[in-house]
Formats: sequence, structure tokens, C-alpha cells
Amino acid sequence: MKNLPLSIQTFRDFIAEDYIYVDKTRQIHDLFATGGKYYFLSRPRRFGKSLLISTLAEIFSGNKELFKGLWIYDKIEWIKYPVIHMDFSKMDFESPKKLKESLKKFLYKTAISYDVILDEKKTYKESFAELIEKLSSLGKVVLLVDEYDKPITEYMEASKLETAKTIRKVLKHFFGVIKGSDAFLRFVFITGVSKFSRVSIFSDLNNLRDITLSRQFAVLVGYTETELMHYFAPYLAQLADEAGMSEKQLANDIKHWYNGYSWDGENFVYNPFSILNLFAEKSFENFWFTSGTPTFLIQLIRRKESEITGFENLTVGSYTFDSYDIENIDIAALLFQTGYLTIKEITSRGITKVKAYHLSYPNKEVRDSFLTYLLGDFSRKDMSFNSRFLERINELVKAGDMDGFIRESKSLFASIPYNIFIGDKEAYYHSIIYLILKLAGAEVRCEEPTNTGRIDAVLETGNKIYIMEFKMGSEHEALEQIKKMKYYEKYLAGGKEVVLLGVGFDVKQRNIGNYLLEDFSQG
Repeated sequence: MKNLPLSIQTFRDFIAEDYIYVDKTRQIHDLFATGGKYYFLSRPRRFGKSLLISTLAEIFSGNKELFKGLWIYDKIEWIKYPVIHMDFSKMDFESPKKLKESLKKFLYKTAISYDVILDEKKTYKESFAELIEKLSSLGKVVLLVDEYDKPITEYMEASKLETAKTIRKVLKHFFGVIKGSDAFLRFVFITGVSKFSRVSIFSDLNNLRDITLSRQFAVLVGYTETELMHYFAPYLAQLADEAGMSEKQLANDIKHWYNGYSWDGENFVYNPFSILNLFAEKSFENFWFTSGTPTFLIQLIRRKESEITGFENLTVGSYTFDSYDIENIDIAALLFQTGYLTIKEITSRGITKVKAYHLSYPNKEVRDSFLTYLLGDFSRKDMSFNSRFLERINELVKAGDMDGFIRESKSLFASIPYNIFIGDKEAYYHSIIYLILKLAGAEVRCEEPTNTGRIDAVLETGNKIYIMEFKMGSEHEALEQIKKMKYYEKYLAGGKEVVLLGVGFDVKQRNIGNYLLEDFSQG
């Protein structure tokens, strides 16, 4: 069994230490074999971007023997190019000034490695242009930039946005050099998580190809199911044996937990970080999520009063994936780029065949972890409290005890500090109920469409279907809407007992006010 490459991001180390390397060199070859020169790829954190950049660096450095046994070994003419390999996660961006100094230090270190001397009096921007031009005397230059947006995303919290804007300006000036250096460049590849506007990469480079949503490069990073079964076969067999289950059942469980990421709606991949940790720890855990959730993301969801019930089934247009401003971030775009939502399907609509992108959570790991995090933030309760609370909710729902469910839910609302309530927004209360039910393991669907409108929520148990409607104030009004819109009709022939539940929220009490239950099976 080859070693698991936990925390290994350097291609040379993969080969030297006999780590499992999932051969992506065929797809990598397509990047420069098609005549393209400038590329940008967005993928979530811990998805293999750094390894991809490192692999490109070794290919363009002409290190053929490192690739012996891999697809690309005898497919290209191995030429040594001067390579500028920048990793912004390793830069010092404590402040805009420190970032400028760190960039200049990196440029000088690279120059020394190629026996090139830079003018010390020049600025960080001028030094970048000078380095590219002087290196071109050794051959056209390859520029590889990893995590270009790291210095910005670290300052996306509301209290730090001014720093983010200043750093964006530093990066704009720095990357502005690339366009003017075109004659000296052979290949440019840039990765990041987010696609920020006004950084010059996306505005100045007219011939930049953004391959984020490209079907051709949909599996450039991440593990396909075929790759998982092939490269990790010994680990699958070992884990299945220790768990006392068939390899087929184990594979299904792994798929449910960690597969589901897609950037074209057709090809789906596993999160490499989670897969490697699964085989190392031999336990299903929320590995990727617990490796770091951006605080600013949760802050933004609360600040924009987002309806989180809609995240599970979101449809957006292609404009959502365009670059966006720091000052006005689209929640759907941010959730997609950071990996909390992914493309499940792409359809065409209208006479102009405009594409519609259907987004949802990639898998169980992301969905459950994200919703747990949100419930903790919305309720200000710790994980141990929520765990015990959700166990009780699960038991009550299974038993069909909706009176008990409402009672427990009211108890939770009553314990939430008054200052974190989002005014009189029905969506806030609705979101709490949704989170409670979803995390308790209930089969609940929000904004369920019918021929007359959308139902707030549909809760399905073993023998019952609850049609739920929420209103600020009147439970009678909520129940009446269900009846008026005949939301129950589509479920009457399903063989399950249909129960209507109207819930009224009391703004003054910041809690569920009253509720009405009505069995409609015989109605």
C-alpha cells in the first residue's frame, strides 16, 4: 500500500516518498496542448490546487524523470522554462505594507535562484516586470500563481473590509504587470477560491480563459469515482474488512458523505482532503468542514438576512459566477466558490436557451456540518446542547408528537439572546425550524412547489405528511392559507395521513406564539 499524502502539496514529495498520486497529467496536458496561454481556475480550499500548481512547475522545469510511469511521460517534448511559482498563502499579508515587502522579497529570492540581479530601488510592481523580462533571456517565462486571493479573503469580515480593499489595490497594481509582459510569457496559470473584480486579472487580461466551469477540466482536481476505486483499492478493502461490511456498501457510504462536487453538472468528484482523512482515521467525520469555515461567510448570511432554507435548492443564472465586488458579494456566488454549494444540474430555458444552474449542498458532510454551524450561530448554543436537543426532536418527530416538537422548539427560542434576533423577519424563525428538523434527521422540504403556490415546509415521517405554513402573528391565517391554496391535494393519494400545521410567530415574545394542527386525511 502506498502512503496517504496527508498535508502533502508538493509533487516532488509525492514521487520521492511514494505517496499515492492520482494521475491528472492527461488533463494537465490539455491545458497547454490546445494553444492556450492564460488560465484561471477557482476551486474550494483543500481541493488540490496547490498540488496542481506544483505539478505544472515540475513539467515546465523539464523534470521528465519525476513523471516516469505517468500518462504525460512520453507525450510531450520536455523543455526547461524559467518558472515563477508564487504561493500567496505563504506571503506575509498582515498589512498592505507587509504584503508589498513580502512580494518584493519573493521576487528577489526567485531572481537569485536564476542568477538574475534586480534593481533594489524599484517598487514591488516594477521588480515583477523586471524579473519577467530578465528571466525571458533564459526562455519564455512560466508564471504560476497559487491562492492569489488569500490576502483578500483573510480580511472579508465586516470590521476588516477597508484592509481588504487596500490589499485589493496592491494586487491590482501587481498583477497589472502581466498584460504588459505578454511578449515574455509562455504560460500563465492562476488559482484561487473567489473571483474578485478589480484585481486586474479579470479586467486587463482579455485573453484569460476561466476554466472553472469548463467541462473539459471538470475533473482536473478532486477524485472521480473511477480514480477512487483504482488508486485507493487497498484502503477500501482494509476499511471494509475492519468495519465488517462489503466494499460495495462502504463505497456507497463514502459517496454519500464525500462525493457530489461538480462544476459542470455532469462530472462529480470527491473531496481529496476528506477521502485521505477517512482512510487515515478509519472513521466518517466532517474533515473538510472542520478544517476551517470562514467567519465572514456566516456573518454575511446573517447581515443579508439570507433565507437559508433556499440554499438546498437554488437556481441561478450564469451571471452569478462572474467576478464580484468586495463591497457587494452575492451569497450564492460565495457559497458556490467556497464549496458549500455545487452545481447539481444545468438546464436551458427560454427561446434564447439561457442556462440555469441548479445548486445544492455537495454531500452529507457539507450539508450537515454547515447547517449545524448555522444553528449554533443562529441560536448561540454550543454543540453539546444542540446535540442533546436534536436527539429529543428526533424522538418526538418519529413518534408523531408535534405538540412535543412545538414545545421543545419554543423552549429553544426562549433561550436565544434577544439581541441576535433578526427583527420581525419571518425567514429567521422559519430558518430555525428548518435547521432543527433537518439536523434531527427528519425528511423536510422547504418552499415545496404546487400548482397554486409554494408550501413553507413539508415534513414527512413513516406514516404522516405534515403540511406546514408559518406566519408572523396568526396561526389561523397560516392554516387558512394551506386550505385556501389547497396545498394538501398533491399528497392525499399518497397513502399517508395528511396533517395541516399552521404556526404563528409572536414578534414581541420573539417566539412561536400559537399553532393549530388539523388532520386532513378524511377532509
